[in-house]
Amino acid sequence: MKISGFTFVRNAVKFDYPVIESINSILPIVDEFIVSVGNCDDGTLELIQSINSPKIKIVHSVWDDSLKEGGKVLAVETDKVFAQISPDADWAFYLQADEVVHEKDLPKIVKAAQQHLHHKKVEGLIFEYKHFYGTYDYIGDSRRWYAYEIRMIKNNKEFYSYRDGQGFRTGKDRKLFVKHAHASIYHYGWVRHPHKQLEKLSNFYGLWNGEGYNAPALSEKDQFDFFKNVDSVSLFKGQHPAVMQKRIVEKNWHLDLDVSKKKFSLKDKILYRLERLTGKRLFRFRNYTKV
Repeated sequence: MKISGFTFVRNAVKFDYPVIESINSILPIVDEFIVSVGNCDDGTLELIQSINSPKIKIVHSVWDDSLKEGGKVLAVETDKVFAQISPDADWAFYLQADEVVHEKDLPKIVKAAQQHLHHKKVEGLIFEYKHFYGTYDYIGDSRRWYAYEIRMIKNNKEFYSYRDGQGFRTGKDRKLFVKHAHASIYHYGWVRHPHKQLEKLSNFYGLWNGEGYNAPALSEKDQFDFFKNVDSVSLFKGQHPAVMQKRIVEKNWHLDLDVSKKKFSLKDKILYRLERLTGKRLFRFRNYTKV
């Protein structure tokens, strides 16, 4: 069984993406890792080259900025790098530049991939998500955060990235048939110094609102208060992946978020409480079809 990893990245240094940690987190279980480096104005290429692994294959891409609205450019870049996967690969493991896998889950992922390798009905594997928010101590736990998403797919070139690159489809927008990987994705896209986070968000929202979008200027106090407007967070009581430990130790900002405060509509408050009681998220959107 051959597993190929793939990702795309642009301006990882400028926006402080944990892309090195992301790649290294699954490097032990992949046979190759294709990294598409977009046109950057920082040292992203040199950063990726510093991994210095024979498994890494760097390809280059120029982003089409005319596709920014709706995040379409992210799907296009995902498809570009997916096309670079070796033809003999069985599985393609997709990670975005702020997503990390815990080392304890690697054997589970390999087991799931092996188990479903020859099941033609199974087209992908879904992962549970842990969305960190503000600092490494808090997890966003409201319904605004997706609970599961596809991150491994069979190496079928009829599959394509969907909308803003979050999931995958085939045919005329048919959802892929999936099984659980029984593993988690640690998502750190909302964890960085507030100054860096707002800089990143200005660029990020520009992918949806067009090239002319400009984030509002905020004072230093407002930048920190920005994180306190979240609807709901809980304390993270687990252990972060080993590859993240150095970054966590070097964290140079502090946030106190009140986990007791919830900013929900009545409907969301009821659904939130039901989820806490049952462990099930009712009426949630699924970007896949479980088999």
